[in-house]
Order: sequence, then C-alpha cells, then structure tokens
Amino acid sequence: MPKLFTKAIIGLLSLALTMSVAIFLPAWTLDYWQGWACLAVFFGSSAVVTVYLMKRDPALLERRLKAGASAEKEKSQKRIQSLTRILFLSLLALPALDHRFGWSRVPAIASIGGDALIAIGFAIIFFVFKENTYTSGVIEVADGQRVISTGPYALVRHPMYSGALFMLAGIPVALGSWWGLLPVVPMAAAIAWRLIDEEKFLSANLPGYSEYLRKVRYRLAPLVW
Repeated sequence: MPKLFTKAIIGLLSLALTMSVAIFLPAWTLDYWQGWACLAVFFGSSAVVTVYLMKRDPALLERRLKAGASAEKEKSQKRIQSLTRILFLSLLALPALDHRFGWSRVPAIASIGGDALIAIGFAIIFFVFKENTYTSGVIEVADGQRVISTGPYALVRHPMYSGALFMLAGIPVALGSWWGLLPVVPMAAAIAWRLIDEEKFLSANLPGYSEYLRKVRYRLAPLVW
C-alpha cells in the first residue's frame, strides 16, 4: 500500500509538472488565472479519485497506473495512445498561445463553465470506477473479469470515455480559448478509434461481451452513438 500510494503521488506530480509546462511555457506568463484554475480543478478532482481508490479499491488504482503507449500490448493501441498524448498536450498549449497572443475573447463565466465541465467529466469517471473495478489503464482482460452491464454501463458501453470527452471539451474553454477547441475533434476521433478496437478485443477475449454489445446499442451517448 505505501508503495502504491507513493507511485500514485509521483504519477500525479509528474502529470502536474507536464501540464504546467504545457500551459505556462506557451503562455509565457504566470499571470494566467484561467491556467491556475484549470489545474486546480483538474488535480483537485484527480486527488479525490486517487484517495478514494487508495482506500476502497487499491487493485483498480494499480491497474489505472499502468497506462500509456509503453504499457499497451496491442500495436494499434500503442499508436492510439501516442497520438492521444500529443493531442492532449496540444489541448493545453494551443489555449495558452491563444492567451498569449489574444486570438479569442472568452468571458470569465465561460471559463468557469469549462472548469465545471472538467469536474463533471471526473464525476462521471468516478462513478464508472465505483461500478467497474476492472477499468484498466490499458486494454486487457484481468483474471476473473466479468462483463459489467449495470449503472452507467446500462446506458452506454464506454461511460468512462464519455466522461473523458466532457473533461477534454472543458479544458480549452477553462483556459480561456475558443481556438483551443480544435484539437478536441481529432481527440474524439482517436477515442472512437480506441473504443472500437477495444470492443473487438473484448468480444474475442471476454466471455459474454458480445451479448452485452447486442444489449447496449450506444457507445458514448444515448440515442446518438
């Protein structure tokens, strides 16, 4: 447990440093309240989820810490993870450049709304974690894993990705940029690519998953897709 907690804290601090550099270096200023607010909401939410998992489901936390292109076993997923990492950094850097050069004007209330979207995204992900202890950071099938079809999984097949899209859409607005929304489109496409590939893998390797796909029609949004 102490080792897992240390690993989780190091992971959070590493991500915080990466995101801070991606925001404040292109902005070329620390006088950027939208950047500080975005980081506070993002890492405040991350800390709450991490502490919860540490106390209630350390096995899930350990699975979540195993993530990224290097941790993936499937070649297609390695490519997807590499692409999403680049797109995520651009989701931070482009709004920062927008702030620096004044390309768009975003009202403060809209930026606060963006922070709210980030929090909503994390809340959805939190409820996914409560429902599904097998939510790994990589595409795999754990020993004893079963199909989860209750809670948010009764509505859509990939509720965690739905929450992630709320969060990703909120980040550039929270950072005070309309132009920063541009990377959200390819990011959403990359997520769609990942989840379709994931469905193929789980259908082949997780008993009962094919039946689940026939039962729950929508992937990310009810009545949409």
